[in-house]
Amino acid sequence: MKSMELSPEMHKSIEACLACYTQCEETMSYCLGQGGAYADSKLMRALMDCAETARMCAQMAMRMSAMTSDMCAMTARACEMCAEACMSMPDDDMLKKCAEACRACAASCRAMAQAMARTTA
Repeated sequence: MKSMELSPEMHKSIEACLACYTQCEETMSYCLGQGGAYADSKLMRALMDCAETARMCAQMAMRMSAMTSDMCAMTARACEMCAEACMSMPDDDMLKKCAEACRACAASCRAMAQAMARTTA
């Protein structure tokens, strides 16, 4: 049986997921405070979906769940959708920062899925 130790790639991805989760939560609060177009339901749903999938992906990876690779794929998709939604207001620095965190998380989730495939192979 292979070692169930987290690889450096997985640690990096977990950190990216947690950073994305935090950024999305902060951005939701910011947007609700701004009101108007910032509280748009499409943007809010994208932020909520991204935050929750990123949090869950980090948790599943930390416990070496057999479903981590699947969760990584879903998280990458949610992060890409959220980054796109955040860029609906490209002049806002908070939304730009969130989009960057989402893109970094999506890339890390893809790397984590590859690392998981190597670990379980």
